[in-house]
Amino acid sequence: MPLRVDAVEIRLLRLEEVISELTRLAGIDPDRLRANRSEMWAVERGLQLGAEILLDIGNHILVAEYGVSSREYGDIFRRLAERKVISQSLAERLDGLAGFRNILVHDYLDLDKERVLENLRRAPKDFSELAREIRDWLGTSRAQT
Repeated sequence: MPLRVDAVEIRLLRLEEVISELTRLAGIDPDRLRANRSEMWAVERGLQLGAEILLDIGNHILVAEYGVSSREYGDIFRRLAERKVISQSLAERLDGLAGFRNILVHDYLDLDKERVLENLRRAPKDFSELAREIRDWLGTSRAQT
């Protein structure tokens, strides 16, 4: 399967929308977020959507460019770093995102609001950095072809 740069770009644009909304939500007082179910749901959905976009982009690059399929979502960022698509430091910061996404999707009954808020504090910066590194990599990989 060839790398579909257009598919990656579309996902990166959607990620920018998610980052913008998460940035707005991160500016809300945490006590207000804890008390407001609708806003917490918005945070949870934004984090879930952002994680899924990142994992989708990463998996597509791994399969299309390197013929590597990750059995576990948790391997995607490490494998991207091994191939110099993203930095090692970013991969380490994103370690655990796949597991957190699974909690948001499957273990929503036991969701820890403090863990959600901690992820909200970090997500806009980490998601933005991943988008930048992917765009940088795309520019480099296109220049080599």
